[in-house]
Amino acid sequence: MLLVVDIGNTNIVMALNDGKEWVANWRIYSDQKKTSDEYLVIVERMLKYKGFRPSNVKKAIISSVVPNLTRSIQKVVKEFGEIDIHMVKHTSAVGINIESIPSELGYDLLANAVAARHKWPNDNCLILDFGTALTLTTVAKNGDLMGVSIAPGLVTAVNSLFHNTAQIPQVQLRIPEKAIGRNTEESIRSGIMYGYTGLVKELIRMSKEELKDEAKVIATGGLSHTMAPLIGEIDSIEPLHTLEGLKIIAEKFL
Repeated sequence: MLLVVDIGNTNIVMALNDGKEWVANWRIYSDQKKTSDEYLVIVERMLKYKGFRPSNVKKAIISSVVPNLTRSIQKVVKEFGEIDIHMVKHTSAVGINIESIPSELGYDLLANAVAARHKWPNDNCLILDFGTALTLTTVAKNGDLMGVSIAPGLVTAVNSLFHNTAQIPQVQLRIPEKAIGRNTEESIRSGIMYGYTGLVKELIRMSKEELKDEAKVIATGGLSHTMAPLIGEIDSIEPLHTLEGLKIIAEKFL
């Protein structure tokens, strides 16, 4: 059984793959104040809750954009026994021209690029990831990783508005009925949802223009299903896209 770990700024996503399919996945809050012992208890409980034991894990791959949590989670996995662990780095980029990778590229975005390159090897790919940050990663059909666009994520933007404005309520992020809101909730939903639609469409347009070619547009992340109908240019929604990329890397290096 392969354990895939994606350590992000907001959540740590973990998943189990039996070689054929994903048999379990869960997420826990990224808390840099927790010790490795605390995380060990949490992870063991989650495994048990999903019907598995640490001894079921034979291999593991860990991707992290939070350096302070990397060693803690690595230590947790090592407690499971003698298992092979691969720590993702830029040289892990299966199918990507290594020399084209920007030095500051996050490993989650690297995994996104690997997954897209694997599934659409003959196409330019634009990967939208609706997470804590909104990211658009561009991979050319020749295997070059062209670069990334980054903006605040939808939930991040709403939370910032809520915490920094006295009379602004928190709202549910769903498609608004119209652009001109008649109350605060309608107005926020309109501004955020339609505003982000315009932002994403423009990033897609400009990225294709710079590529001087068409591209597959792939969406992943929690709000990809919500945003896809508004954007209208998304070719595929891939909920487990990042995990798939990490699995592909694991198959190469473990």
